[in-house]
Amino acid sequence: MVIILTFLGAIAFFVCMMFIQQKNLRNILATITGIIFIASTTLMTLNYSHHFGMHQVTTTTTTRIYSASNSTMPLALYQPVGKSGQDNVYIYNTKPKQKTPHHTQANEYTTSRIKWTKNDTPQLVTTETRWQYKNSFYKVLYAWSGMDNTLVKRTNVLEYPQTYIKLTTSQANKLSKVAKSAAGKHLQAQAAEQGRAFVTAKVQAAMAKNPQMTAKQIQQVSAQAEQEFQSQSVKQILKQVK
Repeated sequence: MVIILTFLGAIAFFVCMMFIQQKNLRNILATITGIIFIASTTLMTLNYSHHFGMHQVTTTTTTRIYSASNSTMPLALYQPVGKSGQDNVYIYNTKPKQKTPHHTQANEYTTSRIKWTKNDTPQLVTTETRWQYKNSFYKVLYAWSGMDNTLVKRTNVLEYPQTYIKLTTSQANKLSKVAKSAAGKHLQAQAAEQGRAFVTAKVQAAMAKNPQMTAKQIQQVSAQAEQEFQSQSVKQILKQVK
């Protein structure tokens, strides 16, 4: 609305000054339209420069994520940007399998980092602070200004289990090539047998400590053991890649 008032005030002021012949009427209307123009311009300027009529609103969302490698390997992928590491772009999926992965934003308002946790599943915790209008009055007043919901800052925290391995996209590509090679396939075949033995040993050890384990608990231990073994296997392959 303030945008409309600004244009109407300017046009009305011009009309008054150019087409109204009666001096007293012209002065009165010119004063009124001039005040409308100046007031609306001031309000618009205050909105753009000092976010007048607005306040900051912070929201946090949590999203389940998966490795962008589209494999069962516990990989936390990222693309290095700059030398400090503060601008790195992290790559992930929001589904177990997807063609085009997602990535964290790379701009002056966004900070992204990895956090290692004891949770079983990785997740992305995004905290955003945005400018929003205080109430419906200001929202109507500054309609079409483009200022509503503008981003102040964003923090992405990718929470990965400690068994995950942080890799650059370049390292992941090399790892994929090794896995597809004849030697890699041979290693995977050997690892499959070793993995089953590793998982079985972990489950047996857990059941020895707690004979009353439920099927769900056994499944959780099995999944954790499998992820741990995969992590060890990836580290061994990376030594060959390097």
